Amino acid sequence: MKFKPQFRRLLFIDRKIREGRYPNCSSMADEWEVSAKTVQRDIDYLKYDLDAPIEYKPVKHGYYYTEANYKMPAINISESDLFSVCIAQRALKQFEHTPLYGKLVKIFDRIEQSLPSKVTADPAWIENRIFFSPEPATIVDTKVWETIARALRENRQMKISHSAPGKSGQVQRIVDPYHLVNFKGEWYLSSMCGLRESIRTFAVSRIKNAELLKETFEMPADFTREKMFGDSFGIIWSAEQYDVKVRFSREAAPYIKEREWHPNQKIVKKKGGGLEISFRTNHLNEVKDWILSWGPHAKVLAPKPLRDKVKTSLKETLSQY
Repeated sequence: MKFKPQFRRLLFIDRKIREGRYPNCSSMADEWEVSAKTVQRDIDYLKYDLDAPIEYKPVKHGYYYTEANYKMPAINISESDLFSVCIAQRALKQFEHTPLYGKLVKIFDRIEQSLPSKVTADPAWIENRIFFSPEPATIVDTKVWETIARALRENRQMKISHSAPGKSGQVQRIVDPYHLVNFKGEWYLSSMCGLRESIRTFAVSRIKNAELLKETFEMPADFTREKMFGDSFGIIWSAEQYDVKVRFSREAAPYIKEREWHPNQKIVKKKGGGLEISFRTNHLNEVKDWILSWGPHAKVLAPKPLRDKVKTSLKETLSQY
């Protein structure tokens, strides 16, 4: 017998009683494949914990609702659970400029409407006391979003029109969509690009048109989420591998060691209060930007291509002043 949670049984019992056929513990137990005692405990829970107006009618040998308009609460929720729901609802703001936002808001509205009237927690204070500071988000076209979602679900190829940053023209490509990733306020589509015959990452906000094709594709077995992003510092992917080592000053060390910057990072404390962080990644551009954000508190020890990228960026920046 498959595991069937209590909540699903409660919905089942509620439905059977609403049908007006006066079900009893034995009949419902047989249909749900549990013991009659289990159903009896569920009915007691509905009646005494959820205040369901359930009564037993001896003449009919079954249960019925004494109030025709009774609605069973969809969720029995504690104050701590309610707090978590409220926090999650605030977090939705970071998706405000995507089609995902409207749908999630409706889902949370349904959750709120289905809460039991017994919940006494007052979540109003959360509005003024807990804040989220989301990354500036780009705007995603609804039709493009829906097409990508279906292509991912059905393993269908797409024809997309994509414009590179700062470019006015659009390039059409046939892609096999592999993963959709949210990173720092932008959604990215990681795909096999037929034009370049390699993995390419496209900002969804810069996809101006997406057409679902009839052709399907098989997801390569070795292109798992871990393979694509497990060693990456960000969302850009390449087949190369780089061993990165960066030294941070004593002033920056407390901020570096309190976070996980890379899933495979190793941190070594150094004399004087500084530290060195090392990890392996398959792309350097985003690592370069991260290092530059720390200014004089970060020094690249390896690899040389990363050192060169940082030096070039610093020289180009200085030339502006």
